[in-house]
Amino acid sequence: MDPSMYPKPDAELARMRRELAPKPLEAFKAFSAAVFADGALPNVTKQLIAVAVAHVTQCPYCIKGHAAEALKRGATDAQIMEAIWVAAEMRAGGAYAHSLLALDTMRHAHPKG
Repeated sequence: MDPSMYPKPDAELARMRRELAPKPLEAFKAFSAAVFADGALPNVTKQLIAVAVAHVTQCPYCIKGHAAEALKRGATDAQIMEAIWVAAEMRAGGAYAHSLLALDTMRHAHPKG
């Protein structure tokens, strides 16, 4: 990661985030803990979902953090890569599906006569 674009988290940045908005940070941490707790889906599955979503949102911090957490929870390298391919297909699929908007616009701009 480019350190000028994505600074490495450190104690000073963590302190600033905590001091500037303590209540939202506390709420976010509680929300995150609840979301990733074992439930109908085990945590490892949730981490694989997070890896896929992080690739779609393109958050390098999330990619690294959730890939590491997925590995720690027992996910295999192959499972992580498959999750990434699911993300790639979904992102490409979104472009494909939304092409209907442009096609419909073209159809109305050039009606068959």
